[in-house]
Amino acid sequence: MAILALPMMAQAGPVKVWQTNADQSQLLAQQPDIAFSKKAAGTVITVDPKQRFQTMVGFGAAMTDASAELIRNHMTASQRDGLMDDLFGKKGLDFSFTRLTIGASDFSGNHYSYDDMPAAQTDPNMTRFSIDAARRDVIPAVKQALAINPKLTVMASPWSAPGWMKTTDSLILGSLKPEAYPYFADYLSRYIKAMRAEGIPISLLTLQNEPGFEPDTYPGMRVEPSSRAAFIGGYLGPKFKAEGLRTQILDYDHNWDTPSSPLTVLADARANPFIAGVAWHCYAGDVAAQGAVHDAYPDKDTYFTECSGGEWAPEFDKNFAWTVKNLIIGSTRHWSKGVLMWNLALDENFGPHKGGCSDCRGIVTINSKTGEVKKNIEYYAFGHASKFVKVGAMRIASDDVDGLSNVAFRNRDGSLVLIVLNTHAQPGLFSVSAGGKTFSYTLPAGAAASFVWKP
Repeated sequence: MAILALPMMAQAGPVKVWQTNADQSQLLAQQPDIAFSKKAAGTVITVDPKQRFQTMVGFGAAMTDASAELIRNHMTASQRDGLMDDLFGKKGLDFSFTRLTIGASDFSGNHYSYDDMPAAQTDPNMTRFSIDAARRDVIPAVKQALAINPKLTVMASPWSAPGWMKTTDSLILGSLKPEAYPYFADYLSRYIKAMRAEGIPISLLTLQNEPGFEPDTYPGMRVEPSSRAAFIGGYLGPKFKAEGLRTQILDYDHNWDTPSSPLTVLADARANPFIAGVAWHCYAGDVAAQGAVHDAYPDKDTYFTECSGGEWAPEFDKNFAWTVKNLIIGSTRHWSKGVLMWNLALDENFGPHKGGCSDCRGIVTINSKTGEVKKNIEYYAFGHASKFVKVGAMRIASDDVDGLSNVAFRNRDGSLVLIVLNTHAQPGLFSVSAGGKTFSYTLPAGAAASFVWKP
């Protein structure tokens, strides 16, 4: 049996603690309160609330077509309400950030855009534009999430422009035709206005999911850095400005391994003023790339917008530690204002999907026959941040300690949050010092804990 963490002082105190152990004996479970002590023990992590960095939008996952279909059609009303309250409510994970697909992704039952045309036909006046495909499941699901958490930030990303705008005349493969730039800008503008009319404000937009990748089994579109710069600077940015749209444009929306891609776009004098920040994915490279791009353009925001768990990596201990270290701690230490996983929910067969990933895992798994919910690794990893780091919190300074990965925040109410992961192979004793107050704790190997206190 794994050694459970015990507070250094037994009496009730002002520091609240929630913990997850690598052996799953504790899963985001509240521990006995810790009292402040006069002396430090073990390694010291100093938290400095006076050193402040980015303001947080929050944590969450994408409301894909698959997720919305399961939530809306494969659960009873009471099951659905219970899950949505658990994911977005204050007594649950309190997710405050989500992502929508503009048209289909691989996690859709069919491949579609919001302006499909027969082969070789075009629709430059957008007479066929319609978001009806989103009205069945996605829009009701997002509206329910907004009703539960009005502070929810919604971003959106297309997997492809409509086929008639592309070199392949298809949602599959290809790139955006230069002559279609004004039409694609109009398409994205219409989407934002249509969603706003439904009561869903789109706060953030990327012009293309994973623009360096052309999948051959589901919608995708290659958009090179020079093309993104030309499109943003010459079409999308001016279109939003002319129409008074306040949706912020984020570049890139792809992996850590190619920071040169967003750097090229940000270096473009026409595009740069219209770009609010850069979005990142986890599937290649190192999270430090976020910091490198931020250092080059400190006036631009950073968001982490996609990573998926999956059955290729089923071990709880390894994947929990990786997710907390790289996404919860790593991405926020490297300037992320918001952090997203991919699918909010998938079923027992890792779907519904058409093409693409066949064994991706959602934050939760919904049994498509019974509506029962299984909480996955990522549920607990993200809960260590989303439950305690509130919208508007600021990341604050904390010592980068070997073997005790950590990140700290200050909420608007003045409370402090410290998330610590013990990456050592043995229990770790450490002390936390902040504002002249100290407390100590022992954390089992591979475990994570969230500490919350008022200074």
